[in-house]
Amino acid sequence: MNIALWITSGLLAVAYLAVGGMKVALPKERLAENPNLSAVTEEYSESAIKLIGAVEVAGALGLILPWATGIAVVLTPAAAIGLVLLQLGAAQFHGRRKEYKQWPVNGAFAALAAFIAAGRIAQLIH
Repeated sequence: MNIALWITSGLLAVAYLAVGGMKVALPKERLAENPNLSAVTEEYSESAIKLIGAVEVAGALGLILPWATGIAVVLTPAAAIGLVLLQLGAAQFHGRRKEYKQWPVNGAFAALAAFIAAGRIAQLIH
């Protein structure tokens, strides 16, 4: 189980670091050129987009660093729960825009984060 949690955590962290890092690093105009990110640029200010990106980066780091270092390990399941909530918000955003084709991605990311949260909480309890 621990190996599955590490693999899932690593893959999810890479995805969130990539997407969140782009939101933090690139100006809104450049993000608008990316078909996967253009919707968010239509709805949110640049500072809101950067905040969302920072949350994604923090969540990615939270999936890995606390558990890997053994310092404040409770932050790993907390980060995973935060990412579940982030994906629920993303699904609501896409639903409001009638972009239902994004829901499977939101669902998959939420499910992976929930798996990490549940697995790490179980490890903390035992």
